Amino acid sequence: MDVNLPDVLAEVEAAFARYERALVSNDLPVLDELFWADGRTVRYGVAEVLHGIEAIRAFRGARPPQGLARVLAHTVITSFGRDFATASTLFTRESAPGMLGRQQQSWARMPQGWRIVAAHVSVIPAP
Repeated sequence: MDVNLPDVLAEVEAAFARYERALVSNDLPVLDELFWADGRTVRYGVAEVLHGIEAIRAFRGARPPQGLARVLAHTVITSFGRDFATASTLFTRESAPGMLGRQQQSWARMPQGWRIVAAHVSVIPAP
């Protein structure tokens, strides 16, 4: 298996950056676009367990748009072959001092482009 093919890695890095911009600006159409539109998509969050794109959409639509700015650190994106990748990052928010966020995403190449097929977000006290 080819790990981190330069062209594939660049594509996933661009998709991840696009997701991050959409997340902090609460761009719901782009966030929706970047998640696989399927009932098998999973997102486990800080206080939610979301199975299926409809649950993810409902969560995003109900979430307050304030306090979404964050600073990323130790982002690791790894592609496996041409059609699968993972993205892991740490984040902090001014609105949550002393806390450390952790985010992991599984990305798959779909006919429409790269999509998040599974995601996990958690927050812990900063070590």
